[in-house]
Amino acid sequence: MTAFNDESAAGDVLRRTLGINRRRFLSTCTAVATAAIAAPVLGASPALAQDPDRGHGHDHGGDVLVPANKRGIILYTVRDATGRDPLATDLPSGFREVFKQLSRFGYRQVEFAGYGQHANAPGGASLESVQGAKLLRSWLDEYGLRAQGNHGFIPPSWPFTTADLDTFKKHLEIANILGMAHMGTGGDPTGSAYRTDWDVAADKWNALGEIARREGIKLYTHNHDAAYGFLLDGGPLDAQGNPTRSSGIRKLEYFLKITDPKVVWLEMDIFWAHVAQYKFHTYTAHDGSTREKVFDPAGLVVRNNKRYPLFHAKDGVVNTTNGMGYDMVPFGTGVIDYTTFFSRVGARNYHNPMVEQDNAPSATDPGQSLTHAKIGYDNLAALRKRRH
Repeated sequence: MTAFNDESAAGDVLRRTLGINRRRFLSTCTAVATAAIAAPVLGASPALAQDPDRGHGHDHGGDVLVPANKRGIILYTVRDATGRDPLATDLPSGFREVFKQLSRFGYRQVEFAGYGQHANAPGGASLESVQGAKLLRSWLDEYGLRAQGNHGFIPPSWPFTTADLDTFKKHLEIANILGMAHMGTGGDPTGSAYRTDWDVAADKWNALGEIARREGIKLYTHNHDAAYGFLLDGGPLDAQGNPTRSSGIRKLEYFLKITDPKVVWLEMDIFWAHVAQYKFHTYTAHDGSTREKVFDPAGLVVRNNKRYPLFHAKDGVVNTTNGMGYDMVPFGTGVIDYTTFFSRVGARNYHNPMVEQDNAPSATDPGQSLTHAKIGYDNLAALRKRRH
């Protein structure tokens, strides 16, 4: 993709989104190229700060945007810590010790990314069982943590095979033992751009969601950037008989419309939603004209607020050369304006933001992912409503 310049349409889209003028945008592009982790710029989240009331539930007169009991982290961020050998390190390792450390930081919720850890950790390599879930639950309770979700098993079959349904039901049982209100997946409902494939995905998710509902669980899907691209639903057909143009509706917007709001839920990854905002801002309409339609992640949540019980709170700095618009950095050290986002979506006692950083583990610094987890917690706790 062509790098941003002062006249580029893509640059203007991201600049307008961040609410900054051209000069400040260009100066920031230069600045962020020199460091992956820098002081917040461009109206980013508040500067790194300790929350004096961390973990005690005080809301500072209602100014706090994310209440203490809603501050969470997906364990994928610290996957190297849960996966390392406790016999070979003094650092926290395995689920129990990682829970203990995250609780010390102030976290009160965790989202799982599977139930595997190092074989030498208490409980052994896999806790993906009823007995393993009971052990995990005892540790969560010990350290004052609540399991709020899991990126786990979604049947690949449709119609469902008996084996897939049995595995799915086992995961629902595990979720209930862990005390989860939600269970989900880390992938999109389908990787297709075509409406007919999203129709099939909706039928499948409605069926899965109904099974989950009967077990008291809200089933959710998680987005990457592609799912907020434009649906191909009209215009001339290609050689395979597929449509080549769009009505301007985005794939997950369509999915929201055709799934049952009582059984299908979504988790917005706010970073990837902003990447989608950068990448997918024009489309070819059915009549062949090119039209602009800039994605507003917070606006979509506002229109479907109860459908989004969970968020991934992931941050980025501007990168004009990687095709995504952003490089991932620890939460609160980038340019995504979480103060405005959380203020706009509201319902702070309903939403569950999970700090995530895909690249937190380091090959050279074994403590980095937990250090970044603490940075993420402190910055999530520091978010306050702007005073006028």
